[in-house]
Amino acid sequence: MKNFVLIGAAGYIALRHMKAIKDTGNNLLAAYDPYDGVGILDSYFPKASFFTEFERFDRHLEKIKRSGTIIDYVSICSPNYLHDSHIRYGLRIGADVICEKPIVLNPWNIDALIELEGEYSNNVYSILQLRHHQSIIDLKEKIDHSPKDKIYNIDLTYITSRGQWYHSSWKGDETKSGGIATNIGIHFFDMLQWVFGPVQNISVDLKTSDTNSGSLNLLRANVKWYLSINSENLPKESKEKNFSTFRLLKIEDRQIEFSKGFADLHTVSYQRILEGNGYGLKDAKTSIEIVSQVRNIEL
Repeated sequence: MKNFVLIGAAGYIALRHMKAIKDTGNNLLAAYDPYDGVGILDSYFPKASFFTEFERFDRHLEKIKRSGTIIDYVSICSPNYLHDSHIRYGLRIGADVICEKPIVLNPWNIDALIELEGEYSNNVYSILQLRHHQSIIDLKEKIDHSPKDKIYNIDLTYITSRGQWYHSSWKGDETKSGGIATNIGIHFFDMLQWVFGPVQNISVDLKTSDTNSGSLNLLRANVKWYLSINSENLPKESKEKNFSTFRLLKIEDRQIEFSKGFADLHTVSYQRILEGNGYGLKDAKTSIEIVSQVRNIEL
């Protein structure tokens, strides 16, 4: 059994990390979040210590370590702009780190963290969950065995409705969240480059506070992508059925269905990490480079 601590316990994604820790037979020693609405801990680790002040959380972990208890992993679900700092903290206390997406906001942050991995002799892992989705695994196998000179035409659309709260929160601040492409697009960009090969060119033709779109040319695919959090952009059929989310991945004339099967992907990610087969900083870097370029392209 491995011992975990959690930074960022109140957000909705933290639930998946708690479930993954429990489902893999491990223990959560302590959790931190400045917001104290974390009753969900009762469902998974009611005995875990909880702190709303980072200084007290840090002091508690120091006491744990001095008592002889090993902290094996720090799981991070804090706001995007804090990931880099919290990863560094995890390495400093001698733990391996598992960080929610995006692992950091900028490519150069990854370069610095790779150096720190070597200095501390610990590892940093990212949750690249679509690489564990069976539909995507099957797609990659098919592409890998297709003619090497075949270039695929792809349409990617992802619309997930968000209310006005979004723009008032840290997610609506591009300097803190990384913007729309980072917040809701990074898993798709990672998946596409994993399946279709290295990036050749990136362009953006629309960039607003709630919608981004453009083109992504990969070694074996030309992708038109569209990302939005504006419910007005949902297709008519989705609106009529009161659906708040729309996903479309169309390759040539074939639509790839992957809207289901997400529930356990964090648990699978944790299993692979614990087995020594997790995705690390170098694996995550390409998608960070893509969203960084999108963010910095001026129209």
